[in-house]
Amino acid sequence: MKRRAKITALGRYVPPRVVTNKDLAQMVDTNDEWIVERTGISERHWVEPGTPTSELAARAASDLLQQRGIEADEIEMIIVVTVTPDMFFPATACLVQDKIGARRAWGFDLSAACSGFLYGLTVGAQFIESGAHTKVMVIGADVMTSILNPQDRATLILFGDAAGAVLLEPSEDENVGLLDYLHEVDGSGGPSLCMPGGGSLNPSSHDTVEKRMHYVHQQGPAVFKFAVRKMEELGRGLLERNQLKGNDLGCFIAHQANIRIIDAASEKLGLAPEKVIKNIHKYGNTTAGTIPLAIGDAIESGRLKKGDLVMFAAVGAGFTAGSALVRWAY
Repeated sequence: MKRRAKITALGRYVPPRVVTNKDLAQMVDTNDEWIVERTGISERHWVEPGTPTSELAARAASDLLQQRGIEADEIEMIIVVTVTPDMFFPATACLVQDKIGARRAWGFDLSAACSGFLYGLTVGAQFIESGAHTKVMVIGADVMTSILNPQDRATLILFGDAAGAVLLEPSEDENVGLLDYLHEVDGSGGPSLCMPGGGSLNPSSHDTVEKRMHYVHQQGPAVFKFAVRKMEELGRGLLERNQLKGNDLGCFIAHQANIRIIDAASEKLGLAPEKVIKNIHKYGNTTAGTIPLAIGDAIESGRLKKGDLVMFAAVGAGFTAGSALVRWAY
């Protein structure tokens, strides 16, 4: 029997401050109709200035522990997926470990932008499948407002702040849990979505600040085309490899970057609209947080149930892309 990793609990945290499209119209040249038509976003949650990613991640982790009914000391490993760490080092996973009191856990950060949660999920699963650990926490958390140019309407309207966490444990049934995944990267797309300042290539300086290199830079059309193509391509590849069709899925949960990307990819995969989970309208793109937030909404609405087959898909900066197939455990 193959030892599989299953998701046994979910925790989420969304900051209370809601920023509507009308609020953004007071900051940049935009309006509610324009934003909804092009992105599907009506509102998003932003942290108060100075709130770090580790705080959101720790709150999601604490919610997970409460949902599962266990103590932090039982966690053996923490993977924090983020592109907005509190600082270059120490890793945000170390800060979260300390904040929640997970004294027995080790961990690290993983950077794969909007594909990060899926990458973290499949990496964490390896430690369960190998028998090395029995409780691995994977947290997707980002404070995107910390790297947004307040004068760039193209990116300012897209992003929100949030965190989501899942607990991975061994499955008693080899047909339940993470069944398969398909990931890839295309580094040639790196310049299309990046934050060019602050690393070893462009160390922080007066010049990098003046050139606004510490903000998100995005070539929207290039990202859109790649995202639609890769979500469909990897999703189809995963289904075919497992001899499945779209109607075999209980639901499809994609990274929530743009409603037009989700709709285009799901239509190409031949998925019924009722099987496609969308909540971008109320959260925006929370980067590593979108998929766990959508999982939570799918569970609460009754669209994701125990025994369902769910496919995840994501595309992000890098370019990174991935899909994963999971038989839901609870």
